[in-house]
Amino acid sequence: MNKGKVIVITAPSGAGKTTLAKKLLADFPNLIFSVSATTRPPRKGEVHGKDYYFLSVEEFQKNIKEDGFIEWETFYNGSMYGTLRKDVEYHRENGYFILFDVEVKGAKNLKNVFGSECLTIFIKPPNTEVLESRLRSRGTENDKTISLRLERAKMELTKASEFDQVIVNDDFDIAYNQAKDLISSFMSS
Repeated sequence: MNKGKVIVITAPSGAGKTTLAKKLLADFPNLIFSVSATTRPPRKGEVHGKDYYFLSVEEFQKNIKEDGFIEWETFYNGSMYGTLRKDVEYHRENGYFILFDVEVKGAKNLKNVFGSECLTIFIKPPNTEVLESRLRSRGTENDKTISLRLERAKMELTKASEFDQVIVNDDFDIAYNQAKDLISSFMSS
């Protein structure tokens, strides 16, 4: 059995990476979602072990000390996010391709770890106005948080050229088909 590879979808918050990732997972049976760990509380409808591993700060820090994360990061609001090493290694050894839906810094870290065994795709919004509209339409965050996310997005957009491929998500179907083609080619290489 061949060892699986790593596929990373990254984007500023609100650019559509999670929606894209969910559709890709439905269309590729040998693609498994990498469930990240986080210290933030679950949002409505999120399930522990499916959407995220919701850990206490103490549990998260224990994993850091024990080298339990491939990569991890602390965000502006104090929430921590990371990729558990044991999950990724298990699935790759069993021939699965692992799909990551992570922020820009985490995506770069994953590329550094996995090198040519990793495809990174940066999803860009058509512009920051569309991005702001998408963030507001979620109805999950206040104005201050949206403002912080937009500031971070501006910085992240300057990093797009550092990834293997860039897709502009102006029309979801077009963006999805571009991502699907890239992933199909990567999986068969």
